[in-house]
Amino acid sequence: MKILYSVLVPGGLLLLAATAFLQLAPPETVQALLPVFPYGVFAAGVLLGWRFERSRLVFAVIALALAEWALHHFAASPTVEASTARIVFNAVAFLLPLNLVLLSFAPERGTLTGRGLLRLALLLVQIPVVMLLTHPALLGAAAWLESSLVDVRYLGWTRLSQPALLAFAAALGLLLARCILRDTPIAKSFVWALVAAFLALNGDARDPALTLYLATAGLILVVAVIEASYAMAYRDELTRLPARRALTQALAQSGNRYALAMVDIDYFKKFNDRHGHDVGDQVLRMVASRLAEVSGGGKAFRYGGEEFVLLFPDKSMREILPHLELVRATIGSSRFTLRGRDRPRKKPEKARGSRSARGELALTVSLGVAEADSQHATPAQVIKAADQALYRAKKAGRNRVKT
Repeated sequence: MKILYSVLVPGGLLLLAATAFLQLAPPETVQALLPVFPYGVFAAGVLLGWRFERSRLVFAVIALALAEWALHHFAASPTVEASTARIVFNAVAFLLPLNLVLLSFAPERGTLTGRGLLRLALLLVQIPVVMLLTHPALLGAAAWLESSLVDVRYLGWTRLSQPALLAFAAALGLLLARCILRDTPIAKSFVWALVAAFLALNGDARDPALTLYLATAGLILVVAVIEASYAMAYRDELTRLPARRALTQALAQSGNRYALAMVDIDYFKKFNDRHGHDVGDQVLRMVASRLAEVSGGGKAFRYGGEEFVLLFPDKSMREILPHLELVRATIGSSRFTLRGRDRPRKKPEKARGSRSARGELALTVSLGVAEADSQHATPAQVIKAADQALYRAKKAGRNRVKT
């Protein structure tokens, strides 16, 4: 259920809402929305993309806006010849998925930088290129956009040309592969934006659904940027635990009865200096995964550096001590294996000998515990008391829990 929610929300949900709106809303309501919705999405995309330094969002909504403009003014115009309209439609249907997939893989390089302006120029130059395809001397190139690659009997369900379908299929495959390798809100949003663009181009160019679906594709990208920005503020990127701001919010919602523990990895600085920051990051992730499994209703947070917080709403210190001792013992009994530089990525069929003890590291943590009471009424006071208890745990020899 959690995986399904992650895949469908928010992109799939927005696309479903757009489809339901087209099916259920009165035609006059749909027509009234069209002059406002696309421009609002375009403005929000450019503004948010610029403000949060998400150039991919800026150029993606520009690509969608240019596609909608070309289709509206040429492919759907009654004053344009049917042959010209078809060429423009085929060209837009071929270029749009390619633009989206290229922008999804493009690194963030700013909007008004040299590379950003180059990307904008590459998008804008496609307009005269598409117009040139309507010239009689280039009708051969335009005809390729409608060429048949397989038996058309199998493609009667779509009005897209086969080169356009191939472009959409290739773009979808690349975007899905990117999602598997890097599951982020932005990566998933490009998949759903591509699906929305596909639905838009499968209808008639004069159909309001085309404009609505293209605008929805832009909205999906805008919401993904907001979601990604929220995740950066409330979730630690390295350990995937909720971050300090999320802890502040959770403490504010915990009322007057809660207990928490400050957790610190023992000798982490020496360990980090000796083995390097990459290995140190692996240790932080390992410890975070153990803390995330704490029993007793506790929730783990990344506080900063090598420090974590375990928060237990509606619990006292006495109630949470057994759970803290268990998580301390679990981490202490774990062994962190260092991967040597000459170690093969795949396990060999025959062992090369006994494992060196130098490749394994033992980790321990110290914990300081405090609870909300008359002496520690505010979250800041409880955290300070837990930090003082943590200091006592380290002074007493580390690898222990102190109140």
